[in-house]
Amino acid sequence: MSDSIIIARHLSKVVDAPEARLTILDDVSLSIARGSSVAIVGASGSGKSTLLSLLAGLDLPSSGEVLLAGQSLGHLDEDQRAALRAEQVGFVFQSFQLLDSLNALENVMLPLELDGRRDAASRATQLLQRVGLEHRLRHYPRQLSGGEQQRVAIARAFASEPAILFADEPTGNLDAGTGARITDLLFELNREQGTTLIMVTHDERLAQRCESALHLEAGRIKEQQPC
Repeated sequence: MSDSIIIARHLSKVVDAPEARLTILDDVSLSIARGSSVAIVGASGSGKSTLLSLLAGLDLPSSGEVLLAGQSLGHLDEDQRAALRAEQVGFVFQSFQLLDSLNALENVMLPLELDGRRDAASRATQLLQRVGLEHRLRHYPRQLSGGEQQRVAIARAFASEPAILFADEPTGNLDAGTGARITDLLFELNREQGTTLIMVTHDERLAQRCESALHLEAGRIKEQQPC
């Protein structure tokens, strides 16, 4: 499909465990349209985060193929996959993954500076204003609440205007009210920038806000449906 930004064909992931070989994913195929929002849902241990890692090229499958923005990840070396991610992909994680030694502005500026953007400071400031943190530019992660840290992480993820945003349990460490505001923000930026949003979550209510949901059970797609 020409409008598919990610295509996965017959993905499997098998690892060696002390007791026996463990199949984490088993023959998973999917296609994700450019600009869409997709939830990957399932119980703990169903393979959700593993699937996200394979789709993003953070890990390679035991068998099968992933095409990201038209490129087969299995045909690229580690440096080439990293370059493709830097160009096409943003990430938001449950654990925020901010650098403690950098303040909010510097955390958001970092990917822009690595990309050689001369407007890194102004772009980062604009994004932090967009997520309601214009009064926190010079604050360090330890001085921010969990919700504020996640907003910095979202601003950083959208800084380079990625074609795809992967979010792994982005509200998992937040209270319900803060989590709802973070979710609203993700979907607002998804619509404004036309970013493809792929979200791993165990929260069915959050999944229902996506255009489609992919249900994993024991490493296989049990159901794929529009929301």
